[in-house]
Amino acid sequence: MYAIIATGGKQYRVSEGDTIYIEKLENEVGDIVSFPVLMLSGETIEVGNPFITGANVTGKIVRHGKGEKIVVFKYKSKKNYRRKAGHRQPFTQVEITGINA
Repeated sequence: MYAIIATGGKQYRVSEGDTIYIEKLENEVGDIVSFPVLMLSGETIEVGNPFITGANVTGKIVRHGKGEKIVVFKYKSKKNYRRKAGHRQPFTQVEITGINA
């Protein structure tokens, strides 16, 4: 059984026991979080409009962190214009503990 959840403007396919990296949440490590379900697949497939009423996915926050550094380099040829910057996207690691349908 798996579910499609939405969080942080993105959609994720999750099953019980999966670990996912999502956009940073403001909850503390160890907190239990709940996500709305867009689609549920098991014996049959249920699709919500936009969410399935009465269904949710619960997960436990494992840790917060930052992703790999992405180098942003801008330049204009022949004009001696160069700018270098870096970016590390914050994330939250969540372990899926249950799918409640």
